[in-house]
Amino acid sequence: MKIAILSPFYPYRGGLAQLNARLYTELGKRNEVKAFSFTTLYPNFLFPGKTQYVSENDSVTVVESERVLNTVNPFTYIKTARAINKYSPDILIIPYWMSFMAPAYGTICRLLKKKTKVVSLVHNAIPHERTLIDKPLARYFFSGCDAFIVMSEPVEKDLLSLRKDAKVQLQPHPIYDHYAERIDRSQACDNLGIKKDKKNLLFFGLIRDYKGLDILIESMNLLDDNYQLIIAGESYGSFDRYNKLINESLRKDNIVVFEQYIPDEMVSILFSAADTLVLPYRSATQSGVVALAYQLELPMIATNVGALGSAVKEAQTGLVIPSATVEYLSEGINEFFVNREQITIYKENTKKEKSRLSWDNFARSIEKFFMEL
Repeated sequence: MKIAILSPFYPYRGGLAQLNARLYTELGKRNEVKAFSFTTLYPNFLFPGKTQYVSENDSVTVVESERVLNTVNPFTYIKTARAINKYSPDILIIPYWMSFMAPAYGTICRLLKKKTKVVSLVHNAIPHERTLIDKPLARYFFSGCDAFIVMSEPVEKDLLSLRKDAKVQLQPHPIYDHYAERIDRSQACDNLGIKKDKKNLLFFGLIRDYKGLDILIESMNLLDDNYQLIIAGESYGSFDRYNKLINESLRKDNIVVFEQYIPDEMVSILFSAADTLVLPYRSATQSGVVALAYQLELPMIATNVGALGSAVKEAQTGLVIPSATVEYLSEGINEFFVNREQITIYKENTKKEKSRLSWDNFARSIEKFFMEL
């Protein structure tokens, strides 16, 4: 097949660009694939993080792409459609994660040759932090698509609420397999400059309100001195409120913060130093961090929201707490560490998920789906 992918690629950074690069590589083993990307993804004044681009020292997969789309310049929508039409793919994959992209994507879909089938890889049909325009914009884009791939049941449900006749394939999120393997825990703690004799709790990834970091920080007040919290990720918005909670915490000396974009080479060190990944989310559809935990064989403590709780519970890869409250979370953390045999079972099950959620399985399954269109 001849496949095009329209999405952020190098020099953009982050989990989405990494996943797209991996998708490009895997599909390229059996197909002709071309990447189309952005000249401007977000205008700088709208971007909540520090930078959209890889830095000089980042370890990234470089994918050569045709950079044509500017999300805020409608003339480039036409230019992008022309470039894709010139390539004339059988399939165009468009990953979708927020409604800001919908005007550009929806317009491009309507300018493509009829032979090209548009398949959206939907990360979130409706954003976690919603506005009144999210659903209308999503409908505009979705109505221009021929089929959809989703990675969790809640996303499928949201998608079908917006387009009832959608042709959908549910394919679980593949692991991130480009990171280095785990290293010795003691060495990892030394590398990070943190205490070795604590039960290490890791909060990892972009810091946004719905992810419940404030709940986790406050739960440290109900834990004893044997626990250490490692916060690693870039804050989308001000980190001041979290700093205030940390400074007021009874366990502030046991809270370590890496408020930054986490380069690839640091990821395996953080996961090697941790005893568990904590996901105190208030809401969730799916989480790429779970796929990362499987790759690095780290058991989890997660709230029972969206596909997050059900995925962890069904795979038995960690402890699931009823909801995102300080009391439930602190009780769950204590419970997790009581049963060492259960932790061993969790770890063994992460290895099984690591094998099941391979990129080879993911790519072959969606290729079969494409052939049916």
